[in-house]
Amino acid sequence: MDNLVETVDKSYKKQTKKAILGIFVKQPLPGQVKTRLCPPLRPEQAADLYLQLLTETVDRMQQGDAYDLTLCFDGERQWFASRFPGLGLCPQRGNDLGQRMSTAFSEFFSKGYQRVVLIGSDSPDLPIERVAEAINLLSSVDLVLGPATDGGYYLIGKSHHVPQLFENIPWSSDSVLTRTLQKAADLHLSNRQLDVWEDLDDFDALQRYLERTTEGRTAGYLRKHLSRFLAG
Repeated sequence: MDNLVETVDKSYKKQTKKAILGIFVKQPLPGQVKTRLCPPLRPEQAADLYLQLLTETVDRMQQGDAYDLTLCFDGERQWFASRFPGLGLCPQRGNDLGQRMSTAFSEFFSKGYQRVVLIGSDSPDLPIERVAEAINLLSSVDLVLGPATDGGYYLIGKSHHVPQLFENIPWSSDSVLTRTLQKAADLHLSNRQLDVWEDLDDFDALQRYLERTTEGRTAGYLRKHLSRFLAG
């Protein structure tokens, strides 16, 4: 445990902003990522696809200047350290997504950040401006949510931590956003919502992504390696 604390603390010595963006990421291991696409994809193909999503999402978010950037990782720390040198690393801890997000918020606020935003790693074309908008809104509200098309959210930001917000939420269901907003109301948390976006979790979402995107690492990979699974 002492070594873990030392590792986490080292990642925050580069703090330069009042806001931080945490990207929730997984090591792209076959059978552990993008499992909803299997079949028809093989686990190895799904892992390769996730690697493209992860890399493009991180590369895009590194271009923002309104926040410090840290990867909230699940997997081997050394894999992320070698793949993304210079970025802060914070291990995910908890039994479900809610606990893991709650722990990340708690750690970031304990380090002195005043506004904390979390996103996933499978929205490679999410505009940086959307993250900057969330950070700006957090100067006047407790909570910012980015609604996803599947009933969840692709972004969550907070100006202070209220752990109860993540309790008794049916994760991986289409009622995550609704239940979170109900919980926010019960906790008297002021909130704002961003425009709707979508994670690339199924083939319909991948197809819509290709229809709106002509460039990018993920789009190129899909067209080159997985075109037979898509309409175009």
